[in-house]
Amino acid sequence: MGQCRVTTATILGVQAIPVDVEVDVGPGLPSFSVVGLPDIAVIEARERVRSALRASGYTVPSARIVVNLAPGPLRKHGTGFDLPIALGLLVATGQLPPGLLSGVAAVGELSLDGGVREVPGVIAHALAARSAGRSLLGPVNEVVAQAVRGLCYLPLAKLGYLRRGLPAPAAPCAVAYPARRYEEGSDFHDVVGQDLAARALLVAAAGAHNVLMIGPPGSGKTMLARAMTSILPPLTSEERIETALVQSVAGMDIRCALSGQRPFRAPHHSASIAGLIGGGTNPAPGEVSLAHNGVLFLDEMPEFGPAALQSLRQPIEDQKVVIARAQGRITFPASFSLVGAANPCPCGFLGDPGRPCTCTPQAINRYRARIGGPLMDRIDMVLHVDPVAPERFLKASGGASSQSLLEQVLRAREWARKRGGTPVTTLSGSELLYACALDERSYAMLKSAAQTYHLTGRGITRLLRVARTIADLEQQERVSQGNLAEAFGYRADGPA
Repeated sequence: MGQCRVTTATILGVQAIPVDVEVDVGPGLPSFSVVGLPDIAVIEARERVRSALRASGYTVPSARIVVNLAPGPLRKHGTGFDLPIALGLLVATGQLPPGLLSGVAAVGELSLDGGVREVPGVIAHALAARSAGRSLLGPVNEVVAQAVRGLCYLPLAKLGYLRRGLPAPAAPCAVAYPARRYEEGSDFHDVVGQDLAARALLVAAAGAHNVLMIGPPGSGKTMLARAMTSILPPLTSEERIETALVQSVAGMDIRCALSGQRPFRAPHHSASIAGLIGGGTNPAPGEVSLAHNGVLFLDEMPEFGPAALQSLRQPIEDQKVVIARAQGRITFPASFSLVGAANPCPCGFLGDPGRPCTCTPQAINRYRARIGGPLMDRIDMVLHVDPVAPERFLKASGGASSQSLLEQVLRAREWARKRGGTPVTTLSGSELLYACALDERSYAMLKSAAQTYHLTGRGITRLLRVARTIADLEQQERVSQGNLAEAFGYRADGPA
């Protein structure tokens, strides 16, 4: 009988907070207690550990077993404590050598037959182990060693295999990632008769701007939004880890993120505030965080709850979500491009020459007001998507392909990198004015437009950011009057 300490972690937000699993096996009435603010899943580990040990040929002592999870004030949750508890119990009872776990952190869920299963947040555990200079013992996972370079990852398939010692480290090797995929019907070549909308989304993709599309049902708003994913550049190496980290914590397949695919999230309009922003008893990332480094598409945007829509204001501005809980503040990343779609009125046919609108002016105003002025002020571009005439739809060929538009986006971003290096969405104040390099006539045009249409400071900033992106697409050093005019056309046309 004896004691053992095993290092593991619990997930808080997108971080793995180190936890020591202390196991004491001593004389007394046979019992198995877990203390240290465990949740139900951690308490249930007792039964999984017992069955896994027996199935693997180990002995479960008839003794008083106490498992302490330190630090005590930190709440622990999840099934990843199964493997550390089992390891501590085996070392404490002398069934494994005492020095086996030196410099090793462990995480994994145990099946009743002794198998080691994956748990959410394995990338967070890997990053924490690497930061602490430890190896990570966990379930078999082909992408962890490839994703987190510099980590010694020890894949364990069965608890019984530890009789032969620790498994050999997984070597970083080429992983067969899924082919880059887009949403169904997502090539701009398939979008007929919406050249102006395609141009606007090209600008939005080049500068990671927020867009609201307004048009009657069937005009192609959803198809355009899904096509935007096909003209976004692949994730950079740093963005792949950031995106995979959030998706790993949410229990999602991270191979798409590690292959460079940008996320596309399209929640239903019945989504709650917690579903959009994140939260819960054990705070989990919401849709804005799952769309990190990608696109968040809100179809039928006015149908979302007003409180849920207004909760987007802070993530759009700060590119992160901060959730306050009793145990502290939890931060989730949330750098995304917002793409919204809305009808012009409740019936959807306002302005449609072929179908009359049946809505009263009061109903139209209430419908448009659901989005709200503060949120509209954070949307960079508003475009009206008109329905395509049947004869044009049947005869006309599609527009430019997504591949050609992607090449323009890549050239614009490379030009912006050489110009200043700072993403245009983070520029403001004197930095933004310096990047735009307005001449006297352009400055006078901007001032006049801002006074005429009562633009706020935020509105002026977002107007200049769009104009700077348009200039980047044309590879111009200065923002011209034409660039300003196009950018203003995307802002002055929103719902009143």
